[in-house]
Amino acid sequence: MSKRALITGITGQDGSYLAELLLDKGYEVFGLVRRSSSVSRSRIDHLTRTPDEEPGKRIHLLYGDMNDGISLNRIVREVEPDEVYNLAGQSHVRVSFEMPEHTADIDAVGTLRLLEAIREARPGARFYQASSSELFGNPDISPQNELTPFRPRSPYAVSKLFAYWMTVNYREAYGTFALNGILFNHESPRRGETFVTRKITLGAARIKLGLQQKLTLGNLDARRDWGYARDYMEAAWLMLQQPEPDDYVVATGESHSVRELLDEAFGYLDLDWQRHVETDVKYLRPSEVNSVLGDSSKAQHILGWKPRTTFQELVRMMVDADITVAKSESEAC
Repeated sequence: MSKRALITGITGQDGSYLAELLLDKGYEVFGLVRRSSSVSRSRIDHLTRTPDEEPGKRIHLLYGDMNDGISLNRIVREVEPDEVYNLAGQSHVRVSFEMPEHTADIDAVGTLRLLEAIREARPGARFYQASSSELFGNPDISPQNELTPFRPRSPYAVSKLFAYWMTVNYREAYGTFALNGILFNHESPRRGETFVTRKITLGAARIKLGLQQKLTLGNLDARRDWGYARDYMEAAWLMLQQPEPDDYVVATGESHSVRELLDEAFGYLDLDWQRHVETDVKYLRPSEVNSVLGDSSKAQHILGWKPRTTFQELVRMMVDADITVAKSESEAC
C-alpha cells in the first residue's frame, strides 16, 4: 500500500514541488487549501487535472485552515497520513511587520494546532516543520549551523521560532516523530512576485521586452544563501525517511548580494541594471538582516543530500521562465 502524505501550503512554491516529488515516489498526496473568494492554484493545476494515462499523478485537495484546529483535527483523522509536511504560513518577512498578529496566528499557533491534531488523531505520523534561516537574524557566527544561537529580528522569525521549539517540545514530551528543516532562502520560477528574487527576474524580463522601464527595490547590499526550491524539498523528504527525528540546516554554503543577483539576471539579458533600478526606503525592513550563510554539513553527511543547482543556473532558469511570462503579457496588451 502506498504511503499517504498531507501537505499544508500545497498551493505555494514549496508545496507544489513537494507534491510532484511525492507523487513520483508513489505517494497518495493530500493538500490543505483554504476556502476563499479568490482562488490561486496555478502552481498545482497540472496535478489536479491529470490525463487519463497518468491516473496516479493527481492530488486530493481538502478544505481547512491553520487558524481552525477543528478542521485540522478532522482532516488528520480522515486522511490518516503517514507523513505531514507543514509548509503553510504567512511567509513574507516585510509583510509580517505590518501583520504581526496574523503572522503569529498562522505561523506559530497554527503549527501548534497541527501538532496537537497529530498527537490526538494520528500519533504515529511523521511531522516536518518548515523552519527558516530567519531564526538566526544577524548572527555573530558564520556560517550558521544547527548549533548557532537564534536571534530573530521580525514577527515572521519570532513566529517561526515558536513553531521550531514547539516541534522540538512535541518530539521530547510526546515522542512525536517531529523535526525542523531550517531552510535558507530557496527560489524558483514559482516564487511569488513580491519576493526580491522574483521581482528582479520578472522585472528584468519586462524591461527587456519594453513592458516597463524601472524596478524599485530596497536593500541592495543584503546577502543571502540562495538555493533551488525543488532541491530543498528533496531534503525535506529525506529528513522524514531517517530512523530518528532530528533538525537540519539546508543551504548551499554560498552567499550572494542583491547586487550580484541583479548582475546575473540583467547581464543574462544584456541589460545594465544600474540604468533601470531605483531604491526606496519603503521596501526596507524596520530591523534588517544583513547577511546569512548556511552550513548544511549535517544534512549532507546524514541525509546524503547536496544542492544540485548553482546560483547562476537558478537565476537564469527564473529569467527564462519570466521571459515567457512577459511575452504572454505583451501579447495580451
